[in-house]
Amino acid sequence: MKRRSPSVHDDDSRLFREAIGDVRPVVATESAPERPRPDPVPFMRDADEAAVPADSLLFDYDPADLEVGEELSYLRDGYPPKLLKQLKRGQFSIQADVDLHQMNAAAAQLTITEFLAECHRDGIRCVRIIHGKGLRSKAAGPVLKGLTDKLLRRRDDVVAFASARPMQGGTGAVVVLLKP
Repeated sequence: MKRRSPSVHDDDSRLFREAIGDVRPVVATESAPERPRPDPVPFMRDADEAAVPADSLLFDYDPADLEVGEELSYLRDGYPPKLLKQLKRGQFSIQADVDLHQMNAAAAQLTITEFLAECHRDGIRCVRIIHGKGLRSKAAGPVLKGLTDKLLRRRDDVVAFASARPMQGGTGAVVVLLKP
């Protein structure tokens, strides 16, 4: 039994017991011991690592060869070069994107125009346009990539653009910074 605090008087204690009435003490029960948690196992990483050799056999070309020299980049005159560097490093949050895969040039041009107009209307400043790498294009090279490059350079509302970072689509996509 605990000792009463010296600040509680006998009259206070008596009044408290009268107000509460008969009480029975709560019997403390011992809880079951907690099981030790198992060590974390990186199942997904292990599965990804195991899939790499099989995935590498699916490509009949070297992706590294395709990435070199195919990067798009543009900075409108009057803007600091630091802005383009930040865009290339992925320091802007992509707020919207559009995918041009399976489109012909006319449909892609219309889609880009409508998409950028909608983004401007909604106050969106950073977007991604996925044009693909043109791997199935004929000898003329990637059609939609070239179209996207030319179209964006002519637009007044485009401040800068650069090929996306590898995890965002690499040279198969472009990140565009629009005027506010």
